[in-house]
Amino acid sequence: MRAAARIHEAAAIPNLFVKIPGTPEGVPAIEESIFQGVPINVTLLFSPLQTLAAANAYLRGIERRIAAGRAPQIASVLSLFVSRWDKAVADQVPEELHNRLGIAIALRTYLAFLELYASPRWQELAAAGARPQRMLWASTGTKDPKAPESLYAEAFAAPDTIDTLPEKTLLALSKIDALPPPMPTDGGDSAYTLADFSRAGIDIDALALRLQREGAEAFVKSWRNLMKRIDDKGAALKMTG
Repeated sequence: MRAAARIHEAAAIPNLFVKIPGTPEGVPAIEESIFQGVPINVTLLFSPLQTLAAANAYLRGIERRIAAGRAPQIASVLSLFVSRWDKAVADQVPEELHNRLGIAIALRTYLAFLELYASPRWQELAAAGARPQRMLWASTGTKDPKAPESLYAEAFAAPDTIDTLPEKTLLALSKIDALPPPMPTDGGDSAYTLADFSRAGIDIDALALRLQREGAEAFVKSWRNLMKRIDDKGAALKMTG
C-alpha cells in the first residue's frame, strides 16, 4: 500500500496504473489503494474466484470513497493470465484438450465479471458516478508452436475490455481474413470444457493457486534480477569514474 501510494505520488499523472497482485495478501492492498485514489492494475489473476475477490475489493474501495464524500471515479483493470493454463496442463491431458483450458477459464471469468456488474450493488455505485473496472486479457501469446499465434486474441473480442498482445500476436491478428466472433456473454461452452478437464484429472482450483504463486515468485525474481543489474552497473560506473 505504501509503495503504491509512493509510485502514484511520484508519477503525478492520472493514467498510470500501479500493479498489485490479486493474491489473498494483495486484496486488502487493492481495496485501500482504490480508497486512496490510486489507479490499480490487479495482476496475476488466473480464475473467476481470484478475479471476483479483486473486483469486490475494488467495489469496497469505491463504496468507502463515496461514504467519505470523495469522488468515486478511480480507474482499475483486472488482468487475467490465459496461456499459462494451457502450458501447465499440456503434458497431462489428451491432445484434443490442448490449448482449450485458458479460453474456457477466460469465458467463465468474463461471465462472473458481467454478473457482478449487473448486480444492484454496482448499479447503485454507477448511479453515484463510479466507473467499472475493465477485464484485461493478459498472457495472450501462444506457447504451443502448433497453435495459431492469434488463438487467444481471436477469442477475446469483447466490448469494454483490454487485450495485451505481443508484437508477433498482433501481426498474426492483423492477417486473419474475417473479424472474430464476439465473446459470448453466457460463458459459451466453457462449462462443458472445464468438465472435460476435470474428468482428465485436472484440479482447476488447485492449479489456479499454483499458477498464481509461481507467477508471484517469477515477478519477485525478475525484480531482484533488475535491482542487481542496476547495482552492478552503478558499481561499475563508480569504478570507471
